[in-house]
Amino acid sequence: MKKILSVLLCAVMLLTSACVLGSCGGDSASGSGALKVIDIPLTSEEYAYAVAKGDAELLASVNTFLAEIKGNGKFDEIINKYFGDGEPTGVTSAAEDPSKDQLVVATNAGFEPFEYKEGDTYYGVDMEIMGLLAEYLGQELVISNMEFESVCTSVAEGMCDIAAAGLTITETRKEILDFSDAYYNASQVLIVKGDDTTFDACKTAEDVEAILNTLGSDTKIGVQSGTTGQFYVMGDEGWGFAGYGVECVPYEVGALAAQNLINGNVNYVVLDIAPAKAVVENINAVN
Repeated sequence: MKKILSVLLCAVMLLTSACVLGSCGGDSASGSGALKVIDIPLTSEEYAYAVAKGDAELLASVNTFLAEIKGNGKFDEIINKYFGDGEPTGVTSAAEDPSKDQLVVATNAGFEPFEYKEGDTYYGVDMEIMGLLAEYLGQELVISNMEFESVCTSVAEGMCDIAAAGLTITETRKEILDFSDAYYNASQVLIVKGDDTTFDACKTAEDVEAILNTLGSDTKIGVQSGTTGQFYVMGDEGWGFAGYGVECVPYEVGALAAQNLINGNVNYVVLDIAPAKAVVENINAVN
């Protein structure tokens, strides 16, 4: 399992959406790869960073910092490293030490291109931004890598200072966390096998969902545990998702869900669009 993750998460970064092998109703390659993304957004979300409820000082500093890097071009530079032709910069974590002035960041480093790990070095949009935030605050950076489902509670309970994990703003999470200004618009998409033509005629989210609604409990859809994709597939009133009559199969990271699609253990995968494209590119490069 760890070997599979290493291959998937240490492969070349996503360059552009043209790298995705196959799509539904959009420009795409031949779809001859092992997997392809149905390039139709099924949801609309905003990513933001989150601090403990009532931590107004840190929240204000984060928002001021985000406005500054967006204004001076640094934010666009980081985005270009992972969605364009820039070169990613690794970020290292210090050991946590309560006697030092540190910024402890909660993340799940299995969400390329926002956070991932090569050896002991962290990469990704969020990780580079957190590295700069620590410098801005004059603090030492500590990255606490954990399961995604633990990210919010670790910050809410004071074990970490800030959550940086491709975190979608939701009303439920607002009950225990305060969110920064949004920094990225995201959506969920479907990943299918490269030779699967089920969704090839689709043009809209409604077209994709009409097909998903015909599927029964014998259909398995893989997701990353605790993410929007899981709530989208299973259904959740608080999120406004009706869900589907399929079996939802959660995995610790999206790359494992995609690998299990290759292995035939699930029929489809639902994942955030940027990680979906990165995972598909990485898998197709080794299959």
